[in-house]
Amino acid sequence: MVTSERTAIVLLQLGGPDGPGAVEPFLYNLFCDPDIIDLPLAFLFRKPLARLISSKRAPKVQEYYRNIGGRSPILRLTQRQATALATRTGMPVHVAMRYWHPMTDAVVPRLQQDGIERVVLLPLYPQYSKSTTGSAVNEWNRICTRTRYAPAVSVVEEYCEHPLLIRALVENIGIALRRVPAPDRPKVHLVFSAHGTPMKLVREGDPYQGQVVRTYEAVVREGQFGLRHHLCYQSKVGPQKWLEPSLLQTLDRLADEGATHVIVVPVAFVSDHSETLWEINIEVRRHARSRGIRYYDMMPALNTNPSFIGALADLAQARRS
Repeated sequence: MVTSERTAIVLLQLGGPDGPGAVEPFLYNLFCDPDIIDLPLAFLFRKPLARLISSKRAPKVQEYYRNIGGRSPILRLTQRQATALATRTGMPVHVAMRYWHPMTDAVVPRLQQDGIERVVLLPLYPQYSKSTTGSAVNEWNRICTRTRYAPAVSVVEEYCEHPLLIRALVENIGIALRRVPAPDRPKVHLVFSAHGTPMKLVREGDPYQGQVVRTYEAVVREGQFGLRHHLCYQSKVGPQKWLEPSLLQTLDRLADEGATHVIVVPVAFVSDHSETLWEINIEVRRHARSRGIRYYDMMPALNTNPSFIGALADLAQARRS
């Protein structure tokens, strides 16, 4: 039975700078997050440290964005996902970004004004991590406490093996494979790449790595590609030990073994942004070519793949009743 309460879906996503001038404040917001900088007595130095890191990293990161059009496409793509999901479910869908606009503190007043009594928080992170879904939900709770907004809330914590998510990934791998000349397809290595996390989080019991493995294994099982496949991690920041092998380590090993054809599969990202458009598709491509990998491609991001939107709709509707 469907509830009569006014229900809205809120898509939770990372966000990205909308121009060169937004890069440093975006990074500042990121490194100010207590779920990112989580050290003993960090509250004493978190803001000065975030200011230092963001100012030092901003010029390099601005260069990344100059190479992909000057801004992140993540808001535009997330809004398209929201529109497609609203059409599929008949529910209003809002977008709340964690580190750049529109952020949670702008979305909550709109929900209050619209009289929304029930909210489905739907992270655009299929695998749960304290640093992504956990951080977004913590921010939601802080803003709701501050504004005294108390709707009934249902959180989708993970959907790493949802059949429609797996189908969407298989479909988009198929798109990439069809771009390979038919005689060369047996040479292809599928390199599944997920955003890495510090090993500190893994040791503390963060489930992200295990859920990434479950997604990877489900896609390989469902796709029956008959190709060699590998799982690795990317986007390491800072001196801490992170999940390995890295994407570059994996490509180096494959090159040493004589691999010539590679398709990189972003297995934990559901839309294009700097980690796909710059890191995988430009920076890592150059490295692969320098190591003798002649054919290098990237699976298209899920974006508004109908199967993926179907997965989101199924998740939201299951929590509406």
